[in-house]
Amino acid sequence: MCGRFNLKTPAAAWTQEFLPLWNEDEIAERAKQLAIVPRYNIAPTQQISCIHAGETKRQWSTFRWGLVPFWSKDIAIGARMINARSETAHEKKSFKTPLQRRRCLVPADGYYEWQKTPDGKQPHVIESTSGAVLAMAGLWEENKNLGEPGQPLRTVTILTTAANAALNPIHDRMPVFIDPADFSEWLDPAMEDLEQIKRFLTAAEDQTLTARPVSTIVNNARNDTPDCLAAP
Repeated sequence: MCGRFNLKTPAAAWTQEFLPLWNEDEIAERAKQLAIVPRYNIAPTQQISCIHAGETKRQWSTFRWGLVPFWSKDIAIGARMINARSETAHEKKSFKTPLQRRRCLVPADGYYEWQKTPDGKQPHVIESTSGAVLAMAGLWEENKNLGEPGQPLRTVTILTTAANAALNPIHDRMPVFIDPADFSEWLDPAMEDLEQIKRFLTAAEDQTLTARPVSTIVNNARNDTPDCLAAP
């Protein structure tokens, strides 16, 4: 699964690949509007950066992490829907339509996972071996029951899949990652064919990610400092 991640790279850097049609002034203004700052311990129910399709170019928004279906009248359901299993998302009432029409990218420098050990659970951070910002595959939804007038509640879930061989010893699930070369196709709302979409729902190759243990400081979601990435 993916229940915690970080995004510490400055927006001016990671947005260059995610928002190629935006200029520097647009990115700086949007980052100010969204109150973007380096984050070291992003947790469910918080607002997270998401890149999604727009009418003429990609859009950058913050959505509440934990998908709330459009028909729900209880925001609490989102806390149980922070992840969607990619193998069965197309079968679920809450995820099928977003999978077909409302896909997004969730940027992250790395995500955290906890490995069971005889001494307790040891947190690890999993990052790209190249140091690049990762693009986790997300699905987003609008709920008019819970939003403000004219401003529906927008929420997001992160797709997961079976972990690759390198990461399986830490945890048996991992996020689905989208390659930059596939950003445009993944975000295209006109691509509704589930068989085409399923092509993207695979585990990252072993050599593309690296894991290392970090401090248990990260266990507490209130701790959102660089110390979360310190060695144990």
